[in-house]
Amino acid sequence: MNLPNKLTVFRIILIPVFILLLTVPYAWSNISFLGVTMAVNWLIAAVVFAIASATDFLDGQIARSQHLVTNFGKFADPLADKLLVMTALIFLTSFNVVPAWMTAVIVIRELAVTGLRTLIVENNGKVLAAQMPGKIKTFSQMFAIFFLYIRNAPFSIINFPIGNVLLWVAVIFTIYSGIDYFWQNRNVFSDGM
Repeated sequence: MNLPNKLTVFRIILIPVFILLLTVPYAWSNISFLGVTMAVNWLIAAVVFAIASATDFLDGQIARSQHLVTNFGKFADPLADKLLVMTALIFLTSFNVVPAWMTAVIVIRELAVTGLRTLIVENNGKVLAAQMPGKIKTFSQMFAIFFLYIRNAPFSIINFPIGNVLLWVAVIFTIYSGIDYFWQNRNVFSDGM
């Protein structure tokens, strides 16, 4: 297994760690310092999410620059991204930080595009590479999630709602990139329409 694939597997392994940080009560998860209650588990979860997100950037850069693109990487890399983002958003929704409709829009788009990619591979074997709107979508989703976890920890020093702003950007680009992806691949449906 090459380095990019190891990074992808590492990202997948971090997802259960992220989940455990947000679900299992720890004695240290809420501590008080100078009269301020700190949700340490939220901070650590944000750091774990940031590390996992960074591996997404790294594995792609290494795979392309060193010509280490594999079928496993083509399959597992986008899957790992979707699992990470959807898990983080579902938890944010359960904590009443992100509206359920925003999470639903992102999840629906990801599932629809995954289904479309499957059809494309079955028809001609060529999956369209990620376009700029899709890259902006992923970037804004990951940064929004990170800042939402940081900002919603009770000890946060970040007062500007950058996570909320980025989440709106993410939702807009989620919708736009999904429509764009379907439009560019509309010929896949030509036999049944």
